Amino acid sequence: MLKQQKTENSTGAGKKPALRVTFDSRLKLEFHGSKITSDAGLLAYRELDEALGLTDLGDELLNDWRTGKNTQHSMVALMRQSIFSRLAGYEETNDAERLSVDPTLRHVVGGRATEHTAASTSQMGRFETEVLTQPGNLKALSKLSGKWIDRLRERQPMRELILDMDSSVSETYGGQEGTAFNGHFGCTCYHPLFCFNQFGDVEQSLDVDDAAGETDQDWGESRASFPEDRFPDGGGGRCRESCSEPF
Repeated sequence: MLKQQKTENSTGAGKKPALRVTFDSRLKLEFHGSKITSDAGLLAYRELDEALGLTDLGDELLNDWRTGKNTQHSMVALMRQSIFSRLAGYEETNDAERLSVDPTLRHVVGGRATEHTAASTSQMGRFETEVLTQPGNLKALSKLSGKWIDRLRERQPMRELILDMDSSVSETYGGQEGTAFNGHFGCTCYHPLFCFNQFGDVEQSLDVDDAAGETDQDWGESRASFPEDRFPDGGGGRCRESCSEPF
């Protein structure tokens, strides 16, 4: 009898029912010994995404100009694949070919990918270098993280918000579009300006070349949601005098 019980539980399967996630009721989480995926942790992130409706905002903000066969995957599905694959440590679109058949990523991406495959390397490349780089989409992306934070604030209101503005440098090589020589850093680079809150979350981002003339206008929407107790800390040597006072 004891030997029979050990055989039945040799894979580690328990008597408890399988766990399920709300964003896709067809998906079950079980332990079957050798059948393990190293990216199953993405399911927990996708569940949080579903609860707050984060990636769904992309459907409202991003402009989709694709037609015909280029629309096999929705904008939201492509954005999920771009975000969650990097969250799992895959920083290059070259990994998309292998990840397109990964069962975990397919369910995380959703839509057509659930029953077929996620986007290929070429599809992800076009999405990130042609679709997202459209002026309207770039502006929407710069504000997307702030809108995600607002979704969280709806669940957990904040009484005080401290903003810290600082720049970063990303050195480039060759004739990459939008890059320029920076005398301070002594290299050709992208030089974005980031606005962080006191928890280290990125409220918004801007290119420094644009930020000098558009900071007040583009940060305005974020400021309006917290009219009191906001104390910006201008870092990176790029904050103007008008930005160094409480507002």
